[in-house]
Amino acid sequence: MRDRPEGLDEGLLRPALREWGIDAVALDYAPVGFGDYHWVADGRWFVTVVDVRRRSYDGLVHAMETAAALREQARLDFVVAPLRAGDGTTLRQLDHHRYAMSVFPFEDGTPGDFGDEQSPEERGLLIDLLAELHRTPPPLSTPARPVELAGRSRLEDALRETNRSWLGGPYAEPARGLIAEHAPTLRRRLEELDRMAEKGGEPVVTHGEPHPGNLLRRRDGRLLLVDWDTVGMAVPERDLWLVAKDPSDLARYADAAGRTPDPASLELYRLRWALDDVAEFVAWFRSPHGRTPDAEQSWDALTGTLEALVREA
Repeated sequence: MRDRPEGLDEGLLRPALREWGIDAVALDYAPVGFGDYHWVADGRWFVTVVDVRRRSYDGLVHAMETAAALREQARLDFVVAPLRAGDGTTLRQLDHHRYAMSVFPFEDGTPGDFGDEQSPEERGLLIDLLAELHRTPPPLSTPARPVELAGRSRLEDALRETNRSWLGGPYAEPARGLIAEHAPTLRRRLEELDRMAEKGGEPVVTHGEPHPGNLLRRRDGRLLLVDWDTVGMAVPERDLWLVAKDPSDLARYADAAGRTPDPASLELYRLRWALDDVAEFVAWFRSPHGRTPDAEQSWDALTGTLEALVREA
């Protein structure tokens, strides 16, 4: 995030880091990613702060514990997992109601961006990592990741309330107009999601968001996967739709994982991602917000996602 976390006393960070045995001298804000807030401590540790009003604290605990177990017990060396504090935990509350913190090793590598075009070689390397992840027995802490939209109720509320003013901030009323314009398409696509989700499948451990923005390329050419907040049990296509671009990618995965991807499930998760984005951005714009770089980025993403939902309907 480019915006700094609202209402966070950043003076809490250094005392919290001592729970990990880190007495940081330099603590620099890192305006990277989208959704969470990050700092680099002494060039050695990557500190992540999460707003738990937007995510379940207990769910994050399970996700961080799962990532740690994948690294420590399953020996998946491409997992950039949280470090354990002195008491063995991987996530600590910073205050009593809003923010929580985890700490990661600072990895020396070149990060990607969400929309980067990957080469066939890089896609192949990532597909191999995902196949290894999907073959790994799930740690006991691994949460379930159902197909249902986490923010569906908020999106449906917004669709019902386009005839009254939205008061969150400068993008609230433009967002209301945009959702009203696209309401028929959104309702049809939600119904389509429900029909597609009726088909099940065998769940495996999935990362959830293995896009280029969550990859680091090391100098030796190896790839590392970061941001395990969404790790959980689901069908493999939850990961694969973001990576596979052509039949050769799917064939490579089938050879490595011993299972053939389902094209219908790939489309299901493509649709789910788009609707989930719309639900998150609408919730953002109906909540208090300002005209900030992150809000502007969210607005551009909302308009682009709605256009894609119309185009692909």
